[in-house]
Amino acid sequence: MTGAVRELARSAADTEAFGARLAGCRPPGRELAVLFLSGELGAGKTTLARGFLGAMGVTADVRSPTYTLLELYPAGEITLLHADLYRLQDPAELDTLGLRDYGQSGYLWLIEWPERGAGHLPAPDLTLTLVVLPDAHTIEARAHSALGERWLAQLRAA
Repeated sequence: MTGAVRELARSAADTEAFGARLAGCRPPGRELAVLFLSGELGAGKTTLARGFLGAMGVTADVRSPTYTLLELYPAGEITLLHADLYRLQDPAELDTLGLRDYGQSGYLWLIEWPERGAGHLPAPDLTLTLVVLPDAHTIEARAHSALGERWLAQLRAA
């Protein structure tokens, strides 16, 4: 796939705002969507997810599901799955979470630390990479599917 969208975030509020803008650009429909959030500890993955989930109508307190591994949030016509795989010791552990049950239309996945689930996750539609800089961090959104390309086109136009 081609192209990427890059943004500089100077604060947690900027990162949350990007997450909210990303949610607002979600293509319509109930097609399964998978977003990978990559970056070192403290890069802002959960902050981005919090902005995204809030913009999708989630009113619950959004924290990293580091210990539960995943949380589900109903959001109108779809269900949002937020997973943090940081504590995963082996990708095969994902099989016990029942992720296959959520790999269908009507679900949108936000996966932190997706590299820890290699071989046990569906391919992403978008990869969001957060890189820490001395006074800020960058967020890069890259498409990997036709759905991801439509999403990035909407994001560029926003």
